Amino acid sequence: MNESLVVNDSSVTPVGGEALTWLEVETPEHNGSLEFSTAPLGFPVNPWDIMLCMSGTVIACENAIVVAIIFYTPTLRTPMFVLIGSLAMADLLAGMGLILNFVFQYVISSETISLITVGFLVASFTASISSLLAITVDRYFSLYNALTYFSEKTLQYVHLMLLGTWGVSLFLGLLPVLGWNCLDEPASCSIVRPLTRSNIMLLATSFFAIFVLMLTLYFKICKIVCHHAHQIALQQHFFATSHYVATKKGVSTLAIILGTFGASWLPFAIYCLVGEREYPSVYTYATLLPATYNSMINPIIYAYRNAEIQRSIYMLLCGCFQADGTYRSRSPSEV
Repeated sequence: MNESLVVNDSSVTPVGGEALTWLEVETPEHNGSLEFSTAPLGFPVNPWDIMLCMSGTVIACENAIVVAIIFYTPTLRTPMFVLIGSLAMADLLAGMGLILNFVFQYVISSETISLITVGFLVASFTASISSLLAITVDRYFSLYNALTYFSEKTLQYVHLMLLGTWGVSLFLGLLPVLGWNCLDEPASCSIVRPLTRSNIMLLATSFFAIFVLMLTLYFKICKIVCHHAHQIALQQHFFATSHYVATKKGVSTLAIILGTFGASWLPFAIYCLVGEREYPSVYTYATLLPATYNSMINPIIYAYRNAEIQRSIYMLLCGCFQADGTYRSRSPSEV
């Protein structure tokens, strides 16, 4: 049986011998949930699966560059870049998971491998979202404790955050593999089979908790940035202009970060809470696909806009690039 995380496309063969595709059949038991497939290779490929695979390919390529740049650049070892590297690695794994899911769905038939793929995707996306939270915490402390931020203790805190991030992500990813799935109880399935209803609700609730925490931290960051800009403007006697420009830039950056994250994941998280396995699978696909775009946008927001990473890319593409002697490293609050 060819099994993977896909739309219910079980086919039946009528008396005349002509096979019906997944578009023509929908059994009452598995109506409309994103689930294991039993479609043979000869059947048409679901276009939603193609889009997910294409999204995974772009995600993997983008983040592979970031991971390589950070790994091979000795100067990118500060807490900020360690966290950006963690985010890029999580998104890279998520992109690879989407590609592997497509391959296992249409090429390889194995229930065990399919369960591992589902757990792999859960762990990867959980690590991605958790890494975003870790970056937010790091940005907050870089402003709140600016004088002590570049101490050895900060790097230790970052390593502890990463240990917790990947530990929890691995645990949540192993749950479906270790038995918390609905393969033996179809009635307990969620909109994403083989995840159970309780499992998907746990993941969605965790997302909302992280989103609220990020929203709170970024609100505090915004207050600190506005206060700093106000103090600098008063010292330089350019309150009307510089305060407005600095405040607008800071608020705009935070709005882009939160807006992108919320627009990508909120629809899917909400649908995980309100959706039922009997609902048309197109709703699941339509909310899941934008969620993957967050991993596509993350390297642009957190990595490619950073001057040090840009400089490393230039050096990689052109060995004759000469570093500017006046160049300085930026703190997380400037990224």
